Amino acid sequence: MEDFIEAFDAVLSDLDGVVYTGSHAIPGAVEALRALAPRGVRLGYVTNNASRTSAEVAAHLRELGAPAEDDDVVSSAQAGAELLAKMVAAGTRVLVTGSAALAREVEGRGLQPVRSADAAPEAVIQGFSPDLGWRDLAEAAYAVAAGAHWVATNTDMSIPQARGLAPGNGALVAAVRSATGREPLVAGKPEAPLFIAAAERLGARRPVVVGDRLDTDILGGNRAGFATAVVLTGVDTRESILAARAAERPNFILGTLDDFFRPYPEAVEDDGAWRAGSASARAVQGRLEVSGAREDLNTWRAACAAWWSAYPDAEGPAEPEIAWVA
Repeated sequence: MEDFIEAFDAVLSDLDGVVYTGSHAIPGAVEALRALAPRGVRLGYVTNNASRTSAEVAAHLRELGAPAEDDDVVSSAQAGAELLAKMVAAGTRVLVTGSAALAREVEGRGLQPVRSADAAPEAVIQGFSPDLGWRDLAEAAYAVAAGAHWVATNTDMSIPQARGLAPGNGALVAAVRSATGREPLVAGKPEAPLFIAAAERLGARRPVVVGDRLDTDILGGNRAGFATAVVLTGVDTRESILAARAAERPNFILGTLDDFFRPYPEAVEDDGAWRAGSASARAVQGRLEVSGAREDLNTWRAACAAWWSAYPDAEGPAEPEIAWVA
């Protein structure tokens, strides 16, 4: 049986929760990424982090030992600035609620970054920065309420840090939304264009999107029509993956990036039960009967296959009752 990665010509990888957490590489991730090129698999990074430029992100990846050229990184800051440039004329004043890196992306598209609603900006772009405070969000709210176009680079509600999960750009966007009653246009994940742009940049025809979040990485990859794989080194867990709504269900479940280089045991149906490896699961009257070790990932692959087959069109998350059988 072929290793998992042999089915693909490129990996479109998330960063936080996949390659690193905070400033530290996830154990084994860098080694796995470096092993892709000898297999003839291209590597691109797709990130919702708008607080740094693509060059800065690539430099950080290289410091960690990961293979990364500046052009290998496609960010939501780039996508947000490009979206704005299509909406307003060159030279338009844009209130930047975010990092200096985001302001540089805006300026690079011929727009004029400003920092106050008093400058009468025609648009607001909001991206994550750890230095944002109440006054920054207030300026954004004033401009948005006055009718300015509003673009959010991304809406991740949390970001993984070394000490745990911290509020992400989505939490900051929610503050402006609550104050104004308006909704932003979202440039990054989970929208498809960010993934499509990354695949086109690599010349990929059979990419797999790899991420730790169902609501951004997997949903966006699915919307782009690409294969998707969730990895269990970040936000989502076995339980949350099992309960996922249909639009956020991945094609594959990986424990770590090391699983790139192992055969992937596809779940198969056998007389109403779904089997993966030595584990099996069956959906019975709204619950799951599962046979297998709880720590065995194949058990959860079988459980997901059985539950998702029984409820293929779930519009919201639903965690089943599980009956563990011998």
